[in-house]
Amino acid sequence: MNLAKFISKVLLVSLLFTGWAHAQNINWTKDGTGYYQNTVGEITVVTLPKNERSTLIGRDLLTPTNSSSPLQVRSFQLSEDGSKALIYTNTKKVWRYDTRGDYWVADIKNNTLTQLGKGKPASSLMFAKFSPDASKVAYVSGHNIYVEDLATGTIKALTTDGSARMINGTFDWVYEEEFDCRDGFRWSPDGKSIAYWQIDATKIKNFLMINNTDSIYSFNVPVEYPKVGQDPSSCKIGVVDINTAQTKWIGVPGSSVQNYIPRMDWIPASNDIILQQLNRQQNESKVYIANASTNKTDLVYSETNAAWIDATDGFTWLNDNKEFAWLTEKDGWRHLYRISRDGKKQTLVTKGDYDVIALNLIDEKSNTVYFSASPVNATQKYLYKTKLDGKGKLEMVTPSVLLGTHTYSISPNGLFARHSYNSSIVTPVTEWMNFKTGNPLTMEGSITNQLAKQQAPKNKVEFFKVTTEDGVVLDGWMKKPDNFDVTKKYPVVFYVYGEPASATALDTYGAGNNFLYNGNMAQDGYIYISMDNRGAPLPKGSAWRKAIYKNIGVINIRDQAMAAKKLLAQNAFMDKDRVAVWGWSGGGSSTLNLLFQYPEIYKTGIAIAAVANQLTYDNIYQERYMGTPFPSTDAYVAGSPITHAKNLKGNLLVVHGTGDDNVHYQNAEMLINELVKNKKVFQLMSYPNRTHSISEGAGTSEHLRLIYTKFLKENCPPGGR
Repeated sequence: MNLAKFISKVLLVSLLFTGWAHAQNINWTKDGTGYYQNTVGEITVVTLPKNERSTLIGRDLLTPTNSSSPLQVRSFQLSEDGSKALIYTNTKKVWRYDTRGDYWVADIKNNTLTQLGKGKPASSLMFAKFSPDASKVAYVSGHNIYVEDLATGTIKALTTDGSARMINGTFDWVYEEEFDCRDGFRWSPDGKSIAYWQIDATKIKNFLMINNTDSIYSFNVPVEYPKVGQDPSSCKIGVVDINTAQTKWIGVPGSSVQNYIPRMDWIPASNDIILQQLNRQQNESKVYIANASTNKTDLVYSETNAAWIDATDGFTWLNDNKEFAWLTEKDGWRHLYRISRDGKKQTLVTKGDYDVIALNLIDEKSNTVYFSASPVNATQKYLYKTKLDGKGKLEMVTPSVLLGTHTYSISPNGLFARHSYNSSIVTPVTEWMNFKTGNPLTMEGSITNQLAKQQAPKNKVEFFKVTTEDGVVLDGWMKKPDNFDVTKKYPVVFYVYGEPASATALDTYGAGNNFLYNGNMAQDGYIYISMDNRGAPLPKGSAWRKAIYKNIGVINIRDQAMAAKKLLAQNAFMDKDRVAVWGWSGGGSSTLNLLFQYPEIYKTGIAIAAVANQLTYDNIYQERYMGTPFPSTDAYVAGSPITHAKNLKGNLLVVHGTGDDNVHYQNAEMLINELVKNKKVFQLMSYPNRTHSISEGAGTSEHLRLIYTKFLKENCPPGGR
């Protein structure tokens, strides 16, 4: 139920911080002196600092034989020696992202273009990668892994048992959705074998959605989906020999069903594999190193948590591959450690009462690590650095005068960077900079110069802190009406998410803007507010983030309600009789709970794609934050909106897509049953066959805005009184 996974299309900038996001993805050259661009009809390289542009792969080379136009390049990757490029095109979605398509090899040296996977269905290849010597390419098709010899064109199947439910080299629905796992295989450093995930989903039940509109007779749309309390898919790591196509299975201790393996990779210049294993409850993390030849598997690092532990962002190796970098919250803050390969030595790198939001660059030559953090203001994000050996102090890199949210993409050699900045009053701006000196490459293109051309909005978003009667301090923003008159009373609309997957009250461009409102809320006379409760992924320490454990639908709801109660009491210009709340996905769930549990505060609610019954959601997400439902489901019941639906007193609009494969439409129907049983009047808008984003089909997005706005205006009328 991660809001960021679908809302990015309409509110991208407000999520630059959410979910500990990595810095912007720039396709840097290997030596870090420039970057590649995929322009119309060709691939170019831009050399810094002079921004000199040259063509790497021209239109002619990208145009297949018997075609008059070049390939539409979705993305590309170069071989290690730069002599070949792997071109990805003609892509199709697999659930959220277009991870299957066609691949071509552009041989830059010999000026040839060759399509891979001939004989395979169109747009069926996934995650193609060059072997280390670029003599072969491996890819997934139909849940099997293939390797293709570029000299002969011979295609060899490395696995043959792939099926709809036996998945080699990629993942099932829930691994994709909740662990962000998609590319499921890795070439060995010597190019002689491939390590891969095998997901056995044969025992996972189908959730059957129904399509009533695409034919005269309805038909089922099955989605393999493990609900709360259901066993996950079995997960194994195999190493397949390229020559023999024989697989050896890595001897990972523990049940392959009751444990997850969200991360795996080869250790550079070795025949060893490193992987992270999480138990079913996701409160115990173990790191194993396994030798692919002997299958000897050693536990090198483990930790436990009273709540949950996240999957690692990946493995970065240091000190000639003798140590790896590791982010952990084990001391109460998200900090970087150096872990020796045998696990016997652990060195704390970042020290202090602050969280590392994301790693940006580890520069061993200068003994420096660069990372995003915000020790003072949890709504913002800046670049910091410290010594990689753990003996340095925390130093701020971002100019302190630029308040707001900053992202950096730093070249591999640390010479150049792309720096982007935005805030609630600053439209996103970007500069290329000499990272060593901290200066922009040109003053004309500098952030300072671009800011001088911007005009600050007349009606600025106001950031505030509010302390509830429970002593909890929430950050929030407020957008008041244009021509605000403190002597009048205005309607208040709260925007909420409330769950651990996303934050909403950030100092980013778009704060104060309601993307679903058909018009301008400030002009029409609404006060618009958003706040982040305990559990939101903010850099406020582990205790803040983990407070919501086994309390979704309870503690987050109380935080929001008590903060709203305090604001309404403190501000006479807020009309207590015109208070609305709305949210999407987890925010829809929060909206329902707020409306049902605190009807004396919230008079109107719009809940979109909400989880009404926590026992209907997927096991990885819900069990991570709520614990497994064994031996009791009490926490799930207490936090589910359907439990409290009988308390509805205000106005409610329920919106859901019947084709939602994430939060199933059954949630809307379970909620409807409870409301009907308790004789509660409400409104419902169902969108046939629309997914969690409710964006498919002609006119859908526009219609959603219209119905949202009409309902809000009718039940929470705008304007000062």
